[in-house]
Amino acid sequence: MSSKREWKPLEDRSCTDIPWLLLFILFCIGMGFICGFSVATGAAARLVSGYDSYGNICGQKNAKLEAIPNSGMDHTHRKYVFFLDPCNLDLINRKIKSVALCVTACPRQELKTLSDVQKFAEINGSALCSYNLKPSEYTTSSKASVLCPKLPVPASAPIPFFHRCAPVNISCYAKFAEALITFVSDNSVLHRLISGVMTSKEIILGLCLLSLVLSMILMVIIRYISRVLVWILTILVILGSLGGTGVLWWLYAKQRKSPKETVIPEQLQIAEDNLRALLIYAISATVFTVLLFLIMLVMRKRVALTIALFHVAGKVFIHLPLLVFQPFWTFFALVLFWAYWIMTLLFLGTAGSAVQNDQGFVEFRVSGPLQYMWWYHVVGLIWISEFILACQQMTVAGAVVTYYFTRDKRNLPFTPILASVNRLIRYHLGTVAKGSFIITLVKIPRMILMYIHSQLKGKENACARCVLKSCICCLWCLEKCLNYLNQNAYTATAINSTNFCTSAKDAFVILVENALRVAAINTVGDFMLFLGKVLIVCSTGLAGIMLLNYQQDYTVWVLPLIIVCLFAFLVAHCFLSIYEMVVDVLFLCFAIDTKYNDGSPGREFYMDKVLMEFVENSRKAMKEAGKGGVADARELKPMLKRR
Repeated sequence: MSSKREWKPLEDRSCTDIPWLLLFILFCIGMGFICGFSVATGAAARLVSGYDSYGNICGQKNAKLEAIPNSGMDHTHRKYVFFLDPCNLDLINRKIKSVALCVTACPRQELKTLSDVQKFAEINGSALCSYNLKPSEYTTSSKASVLCPKLPVPASAPIPFFHRCAPVNISCYAKFAEALITFVSDNSVLHRLISGVMTSKEIILGLCLLSLVLSMILMVIIRYISRVLVWILTILVILGSLGGTGVLWWLYAKQRKSPKETVIPEQLQIAEDNLRALLIYAISATVFTVLLFLIMLVMRKRVALTIALFHVAGKVFIHLPLLVFQPFWTFFALVLFWAYWIMTLLFLGTAGSAVQNDQGFVEFRVSGPLQYMWWYHVVGLIWISEFILACQQMTVAGAVVTYYFTRDKRNLPFTPILASVNRLIRYHLGTVAKGSFIITLVKIPRMILMYIHSQLKGKENACARCVLKSCICCLWCLEKCLNYLNQNAYTATAINSTNFCTSAKDAFVILVENALRVAAINTVGDFMLFLGKVLIVCSTGLAGIMLLNYQQDYTVWVLPLIIVCLFAFLVAHCFLSIYEMVVDVLFLCFAIDTKYNDGSPGREFYMDKVLMEFVENSRKAMKEAGKGGVADARELKPMLKRR
């Protein structure tokens, strides 16, 4: 049985889960085939250069399509796609419901009349009406209202690398958002929200950069002051939550008492929106602060138990400084893959053979079994993304395992991170592929149920809605549990070089035997790291409130502040999740160490001296707590080793 099997950390290395590695390679070859097929069918040229409604690719000579009028034209000098009605969007079919033409230049200024369109064609040589209508007939032909663009023609500019004329004004984007956000009944509110984002884009970018800097600073601080980190975070979060709540109420009271001297209705509406938003923010911050205080009051006795493990984790970062940069490499790999995936998705959107639709225009469609490549491509997005994240977990686990089970830290590899990457590539890619596939199997049904729920929103009965939400919730919980088990399975693989199922079983046995320790350490540790995320979000949000306060007369705060806070939380989560991984890996190593070693000759502990002192101090504290009360003894008992 796995509970009796002897663990030999870092002694033997062998390839694990080779069939799953071969399956993953075959799957990636299939992903490459999809991209190659779309490029071979001309989708790349149609995507980059664009094509008109008659199947002609802009910027080149075209072959005649049978029974398609206006096809086979020479568009060598017409390099840009122009839509007669660019704001007419079809969200269901993901396209613009407008006639597309190849033109020489995009109109950089608004054209209000057909005379302006005619003048633009004569000066720039760019005809914006249908190919069948000469520029001299723009103002005289009775068909001009149908064959020419919808007036007024908005000012537009070509999209870099994709040769499409896109409107410069944000009104089209606002209409697009209106169609997506159906709960907004007042379209003017949405226009103001988007206008606020566009007006505050420099502030939003600066605040996002600030959150990145704060996350880096917090990671550096963790390395050097891990002993007092818990108390510092606790105090800072208390001060930050109180300060943020106080500032919000102060700003609300200040704006409520300020005289409404403006007579412009739009500015008055913006001021009312900001006042309402401030009230909501202030109430939410107050509720959050009260809940935070209650949680910290309940967990105050367990805070001290986390300090020792945090200190060892801090020492890991001192010996392995490249761990701090691990989120960058993972994010870079994900961005590269997502860029490839989106590019291939766009290729698929323009792949296939030319087909004439009901309006007489050309569309490109894939027929036969190949039309289901979309599903394969979506599964690839989830599996490969999870594979990249799992590679990060295996890399971190391998580096921390090397640190923990190396008795003399002077004998550590020059770069344990690179050594861990080397072991991953040589031995354990199959294990990572299998673990990520299991997560994919759970994630896909949950996404399908979420899609069904969104499509049936408002149509299903209460019972069906309850069943759908319950299934989604259960699958989400299962996914989180499997993620945690997978991470520990990767740690077991990094220690003993066993396959995924064996490692998962061994890790599960260890975790069950130390269930109280898991609850005590992981709960408090995760909560402390959550406080770090809250600190970064509160700091960034407070800076955003102070900066956006100077634009309150012409900017709605709601959307810019939400964007900034979400980005700050995402950045903080990416960085602090590395610290969380290190703590979890250290805990599993510690549990294995205390189970299979007792400190006797030949079975010496691998653990750091700080952890040894922590165990001894916890034993003494439990004895003292046992004299003082049963409840205190129960708090400390999970941290001790029974021997």
